Amino acid sequence: MHTDNYWRRRRTLRLLGKGLAVVCVLVFTLFPVYFMVSSALAERVSTGTDALFPDALSLRHFEFVLTEAGFLRYMRNSLLVALVTVVGSGILALLAAVAVARFRFSMRTTVLVMILVIQMVPLEALVISLFLQMSNLGMLNSLLGLSIVYIALSVPFAVWMLRGFVAAIPTEIEEAAYIDGASWGRMFVSILLPLTAPGLVAVSVFAFILAWNEFILAFTFMTHSENYTAAVGLRQFFGQYTTDWGSVMAASTLITLPAVVFFLMIQRRIASGLVAGSVKG
Repeated sequence: MHTDNYWRRRRTLRLLGKGLAVVCVLVFTLFPVYFMVSSALAERVSTGTDALFPDALSLRHFEFVLTEAGFLRYMRNSLLVALVTVVGSGILALLAAVAVARFRFSMRTTVLVMILVIQMVPLEALVISLFLQMSNLGMLNSLLGLSIVYIALSVPFAVWMLRGFVAAIPTEIEEAAYIDGASWGRMFVSILLPLTAPGLVAVSVFAFILAWNEFILAFTFMTHSENYTAAVGLRQFFGQYTTDWGSVMAASTLITLPAVVFFLMIQRRIASGLVAGSVKG
């Protein structure tokens, strides 16, 4: 009897400990979000207490950011760059993944290693070389040029990710399509593309987050304010001696919303996309 009570108390304490740990993790994770939203909605933000427990709520910070500050234009630029990056990197990476997974050619392993090495180079080390290259191409202060750079940065990871998906598709399926009279293009669209869709979803998340949140390259390449992305446009609220924290938090909330919406739209495919390609290729 005493033994049963002992194990029951021990199980209860274990459950309480797990619950406390979950609560701590949630507080640690969600507190910055609460602070950001409450600061954006607060009528005035002069101290930390005003942001944590606002006396009155108002949308004036959002109105200022979207109208007078012109932040909506920056978000439109970011959305355009992100969409081009997602589509461009997905197409190029899938074609490259098919090449390295299906075809045997000289220096194939070297190409794969070089793709992996590119991922190890820090972004800060590439800023000057990319700036000079885009300047020679006449693509500075261009949303298309910035999108091309983001595509180049997203493709290496996407190739490695999609290579596992392509390698997991039996070649017999492709051969059956050829026997039925399908061309390579028809086989690619009707067979490879649907079967690698979970992988494309996973790499699209990486590409979207990279293009939406990146600051260094966007700030370096863009010289005209009308072409600023949302991450660069956010710095206009930081002055030399003062900072408009209400506008900063309102703009930060607006920046967060598209990423959250994009994640919610494809969340069902993310988990399968991250593990389905984990095969020995």
